[in-house]
Amino acid sequence: MSYSSKVSMILFLSLFINSLMAMAAQAGNFYQDFDITFGDGRAKILDRGKLLTLNLDQVSGSGFKSKNEYLFGRIDMQIKLVPGNSAGTVTTYYLSSEGLTHDEIDFEFLGNSTGEPYTLHTNVFSQGKGGREQQFHLWFDPTKTFHTYSIVWNRQNIIFLVDSIPIRVFNNLESAGVPFPKTQPMRVYSSLWNADEWATRGGLVKTNWTLAPFTATYRNFKANACIAGSSSSCASTIPTNPLTEKSAWETQGIDAAGRKRLRWVQQKFMIYNYCSDFKRFPEGLPAECKQSRF
Repeated sequence: MSYSSKVSMILFLSLFINSLMAMAAQAGNFYQDFDITFGDGRAKILDRGKLLTLNLDQVSGSGFKSKNEYLFGRIDMQIKLVPGNSAGTVTTYYLSSEGLTHDEIDFEFLGNSTGEPYTLHTNVFSQGKGGREQQFHLWFDPTKTFHTYSIVWNRQNIIFLVDSIPIRVFNNLESAGVPFPKTQPMRVYSSLWNADEWATRGGLVKTNWTLAPFTATYRNFKANACIAGSSSSCASTIPTNPLTEKSAWETQGIDAAGRKRLRWVQQKFMIYNYCSDFKRFPEGLPAECKQSRF
């Protein structure tokens, strides 16, 4: 085979592999990937598994969880949040293991009155200990269309991303005595529920039940991740390029461009950071606050 023929064959194989990857990325199916956990019919899978809606009324909220457990990976979900007056409601999307010493990586979206911004609440639990809250307002209206919320979890760090923009990094600082999630497989969970005793302005604004049902919509779930219990050491729901030894998430950190975007978010849109709450920690900030680079 001539050199030009070999090059053509390599290009063809690359395009073919990328096509297969794109097809797999689009093939996320809520029937196949998730179980409804509660809601008595308020959670609905639609459009042959391409969409999922969670509903909340005065009787109950609703929720779902992934069939698979994951130990490290990148998890993406597109979500369109409850529109209009969502005060009192909380939409959650998170990874969690089970038990008293569970690990957890949280996105929580706290609703608000019409015209007021959502609060994006993030937290990291390790060995049952949380209290690592950072909160943000978003730079867009999360109810108008779908936006992608991602968690990258590897041995070096946990990165929270919104539309591929990093908003938070939790570094592995075990060397400083800070526990880091690394041994407990976690499922993907999501729920929509009423928390008007605290969710909006500390509970001052209550849920307006005349507007129920409240609805959040999900699509395009992707898990490029190590599936716990798989015969492969790191099986993914999205095939990686076989010419690449590792998935990008396995070593993903924050480069110079990422640090610039992270600073932009934290300077413009962060509204609470436990690492700056000296009143909460009069005896000194947690160890990770003293050593974190971001």
